[in-house]
Amino acid sequence: MKILTIADVHGDIENLPTLFDKIKENYEFDVIVFPGDWTDINSPKGFTQLDVAILLVEELKRLKKPIIAVPGNMDTREIVELLKEEKISVHGEGKIVGDVGFYGYGGAKTPFKTNLEPTDEELRRGLQESWNVIKDSKIKVQVNHVPPYQTKVDLIASGLHVGSKIVREFIEDKKPNLVVCAHIHEGRGTEIIGNSFIINPGRFPEGYCGFVEIDNDGKVSGRVENIL
Repeated sequence: MKILTIADVHGDIENLPTLFDKIKENYEFDVIVFPGDWTDINSPKGFTQLDVAILLVEELKRLKKPIIAVPGNMDTREIVELLKEEKISVHGEGKIVGDVGFYGYGGAKTPFKTNLEPTDEELRRGLQESWNVIKDSKIKVQVNHVPPYQTKVDLIASGLHVGSKIVREFIEDKKPNLVVCAHIHEGRGTEIIGNSFIINPGRFPEGYCGFVEIDNDGKVSGRVENIL
């Protein structure tokens, strides 16, 4: 399976048509994974956050591939419901595509009191509930907005690690083949925890996205690329 990962649009929709055209013309993939922050508190003039999320979902649907998604910490409860209504959410849910089971939970704790900041218990419970749906799948992919703690992908510019210990503990316990995360824009890149491959694709409006391939034995390879 080939997976396209894009994230952290934050309502910046101006360049989306150009970026999606480049993806359609130059890349092959089987599934799209979006690990959150569809929108931002400040939306383009004349748009609500929900309007922006609807537009972005419609753009993704035009790629004609299965979509797997969670909300980010900037996204509203309305957006959480939108993803469920569109049947693309793995926020506390599980979905199976072929031999691959996708599970996860969105949002992230921050110092800024943003829209979707689950407690550690909510995050742990949501991950477990979604895992239960796909636990018998041959290959497993965990999708979070927040990265796992103490990795390259949760490192901010000051040198601090700001990821989630709960997410890391769940990875170490369940050992998914792949983990897709976002949230820390400067933390884009890849990492390994045990046998789990981690990717943070970076901020999509700047041209960054991730490309991952999982072979039939569950071996994962991937990279972050700027397509501009």
